[in-house]
Amino acid sequence: MQADDAELTAAVLAAQEGDETAFRTVYRSVHPRLLGYVRTLVGDGDAEDITSEAWLQIARDLQRFSGDADRFRGWAARIARNRALDHIRMRGRRPAIGGDESELEFRASDADTAGEAMEALGTGRALGLIAQLPQDQAEAVVLRVVLGLDAKSAAAVLGKRPGRCVRPPTGVCGGSRT
Repeated sequence: MQADDAELTAAVLAAQEGDETAFRTVYRSVHPRLLGYVRTLVGDGDAEDITSEAWLQIARDLQRFSGDADRFRGWAARIARNRALDHIRMRGRRPAIGGDESELEFRASDADTAGEAMEALGTGRALGLIAQLPQDQAEAVVLRVVLGLDAKSAAAVLGKRPGRCVRPPTGVCGGSRT
């Protein structure tokens, strides 16, 4: 749980009631980390547009959201991830067979983009190391460390069971549980 969770939870509730100042608080709290996450998925060139599309959906569907700050970050990350997957399919980087997140599994990470995203968040060296991981592990680390999701929320975003590659890896992350 992050230090600003109570404030974010209160802001989400107020934003659901139509408070524009509260929505700005939610946006300012979540956007930088959400943008960093999207950059790890699609690269720097398209991340702003995709994140903007995600915020449009977040604003549109906010009334239907229920939960605390951690669940909100997970919900926002899932929306952003879905927009990124749609973008990847639309650009033809991978054939749209089945239309699920498996399209991201073998996509090579872009070290420059990841480095820039982490520098923007003040942890450039860490992101450089994360960029060297396989895409699924890098995504799990960014969800846990950058976005601050707990294991259960990160697993839900990734469509996996908790305890399976959602903790920052310490070496090997395959079928073993930690």
